[in-house]
Amino acid sequence: MSDTSIATRIVVGIDASEHARRALAWARDEARLRGATLEVVHAYPPPEVLLMPAVLALPSDTELEAAAAAVIEEALEEVGGFEGIPLIRTVRAGGAAGILCHAADDAALVVVGTRGRGGFKELLLGSVSHQVATHASCPVVIVGGESR
Repeated sequence: MSDTSIATRIVVGIDASEHARRALAWARDEARLRGATLEVVHAYPPPEVLLMPAVLALPSDTELEAAAAAVIEEALEEVGGFEGIPLIRTVRAGGAAGILCHAADDAALVVVGTRGRGGFKELLLGSVSHQVATHASCPVVIVGGESR
């Protein structure tokens, strides 16, 4: 006999874009409907070290993680309405698509926006959402358009 009271986990990838805010709102509503835990994931690029004639001060890992965590907190505050939904906040250094696919390995669903902050606004689907749709091991929802 299975225990139907076990909540599922929904993963949502966010950045500072409007598309990510829409994805977060959709994932919030779906988590509430399913009684699921919502894992909010933000991936940040690790600093690149370039050989330059000048000495360059790079942010520390702690500073980078704090800035990434702030992206999550700002998104949660802006979208709002998370009362009663169990939240997991995940920040990782690395490529967004790989981080999201790894987080979604044992999730019920992964949610992303159609585009992030990349420079090709004419594309209907961004590179991260395309890679997640292609490689995630669970169902993928790609949220786009105007919020309703």
